[in-house]
Amino acid sequence: MSETKLRGYENFHIVLWLLKDTCWLMEWRLEGLFMIMPTVAAAFHITWLGRQNTANLFHNLAVSSWICGNAVWMIGEFFFDDSFRPFAKVFFGIGVVFLAVYYFGVLPKQRRLLRQKL
Repeated sequence: MSETKLRGYENFHIVLWLLKDTCWLMEWRLEGLFMIMPTVAAAFHITWLGRQNTANLFHNLAVSSWICGNAVWMIGEFFFDDSFRPFAKVFFGIGVVFLAVYYFGVLPKQRRLLRQKL
């Protein structure tokens, strides 16, 4: 997939995410539940498509984790008296770990290797 098409797909994913969150805000339970699948599926598909680029991979893994946490939180609020929030926090934490691994592990190592080549 070309870079331009991938960016367009990422923008479409944002639309899905906003629709899901709008359903959540408006307390449209069935619509919100319905929007989870395309939003999560697009997030994981974008992650898969961008896996060759390390920065994209780690950022998209974080976004995918965040959206999963967001979906769990929404389901908990809609159907389980907000009792799923601790599970949502796990997904949010995983997303932060992906970013921490990238910024404090992978990126510094890439920079060191680049300096050694120069």
